[in-house]
Amino acid sequence: MGQITIPGANIEALQVIFAKNQLLGMFSLLTGGSAHNFSILLMGLSPYINASIIMQLLTVIIPKLETMSKEGQQGSRKIAQYTRWLTLPLAFIQSYGMILLLNSQSPVPILQNLTNPAVILPVMLTVTTGSLLLMWMSELITEHGISNGSSLIIFAGIIAGIPEVIGQSMALSQQSADKLIPFVIMILITLVLTIAVILITEGQRNIPVSYAGRGVRGASEHSSLPIRINQAGMVPIIFAVSLISFPGIVAQFLQNSTVGWLKDTASFINLYFQSSGIPYLIAYFVLVIAFTFFYVGITFNPEQVAENIQKRGGYIPGIRPGKQTSEYLGKISNHLNLFGGLFIAFIAISPILIQLMSSRLSFGSVPTLITGAGLIIIVGVVLEIIRSVNAQLVMHDYNKLY
Repeated sequence: MGQITIPGANIEALQVIFAKNQLLGMFSLLTGGSAHNFSILLMGLSPYINASIIMQLLTVIIPKLETMSKEGQQGSRKIAQYTRWLTLPLAFIQSYGMILLLNSQSPVPILQNLTNPAVILPVMLTVTTGSLLLMWMSELITEHGISNGSSLIIFAGIIAGIPEVIGQSMALSQQSADKLIPFVIMILITLVLTIAVILITEGQRNIPVSYAGRGVRGASEHSSLPIRINQAGMVPIIFAVSLISFPGIVAQFLQNSTVGWLKDTASFINLYFQSSGIPYLIAYFVLVIAFTFFYVGITFNPEQVAENIQKRGGYIPGIRPGKQTSEYLGKISNHLNLFGGLFIAFIAISPILIQLMSSRLSFGSVPTLITGAGLIIIVGVVLEIIRSVNAQLVMHDYNKLY
């Protein structure tokens, strides 16, 4: 469906826009590449992701939603339902903005007569329906336990674009041997970064936990509570990409405005928040770290974990049960979040840094095989799929025995 172009769209003009604009390419990451084809899935999962971000923020701000989130599976279903309803108006509004944005950036109109409601409304409804269809598919994938549906769909879009990059680089290397060196360097850098991401993603700290009277002859039983270094996985990257691309897209939409202050604001954002600029890199870096702490703060509750350990008669050696255990777990979680957040933030901006460094060296620009965000998502999704499949196999063997 990502290859089904909206009827009447000028694809050649669209390709020129994405070749010149890296911010739109960043946004295209969330659409699984569908934006490059002006397809019926033009917005991808972006409205659903934005709706999820808004609902998670409201869960922290509004006490009623916070109480609902603590009601277990029933509360989670209600919040998921609110997220779906919020996705609909967001998708409809974003489709209008995205269509006008792409059309305004092209020297040749991508779609003709957009001022006519009979032309733009069917396109908006088609794009909105495509986003809702992807949302439904992602929730089906998540429900059946294969992996996180949103991440898996984005993962498929990233993987689908890799052969094209490799093919273009190999074609250039056949024309000139000098073009082969940057490509080989990028392959080696990608492999090194992939290994580093896997090690950090799988890295964890095991906190010893003892349960009194559960062992042989009443002796204490020893276990451990694992806390991962990268507890948030690829979610902070997805949130940060969605948020960091928004100001640039809005600025490009407003740069043709007749209102003076709006045009000046758009010029300021375009000047200082280019995808290769220092302010952009700093903002991207900080957002990844901030979303790491924010997401883990929602998904990992030290007080609840400490309470569950105490209810089962367990304790952490040298730490009193209750409040001290909660503070101890919270301190460890924050330390690991800081290290994990710094690491994934560095991985996220590393391809941009490599491009800046290589452009100043004699061998020229290094092609980007996978973006930092794409690398985190690919590794996270593959590891999650492996764990899910292993869990399903264990359950299958268990059911055969009993």
